Amino acid sequence: MALSQADVLAGLAELVNDETGIATDAVQMDKSFTDDLDIDSISMMTIVVNAEDKFSVKIPDEEVKNLITVADAVNFITAAQA
Repeated sequence: MALSQADVLAGLAELVNDETGIATDAVQMDKSFTDDLDIDSISMMTIVVNAEDKFSVKIPDEEVKNLITVADAVNFITAAQA
């Protein structure tokens, strides 16, 4: 069963918190991973790998560069589960 956007957002916020220590409530749909949350590329790759495990999806390397905002990641994961 596919998770809702809210469930994916909550799970992603936990992964970001685990990797970076950023508060889960700071991880919001309109935030940019690099500009707003200050996540570097190495941490981003770790978050992507952990998200693949957590949500049972595959995020191709060429797709990662398109995940600019939290919404981009949530939408990609939500669609990939379908």
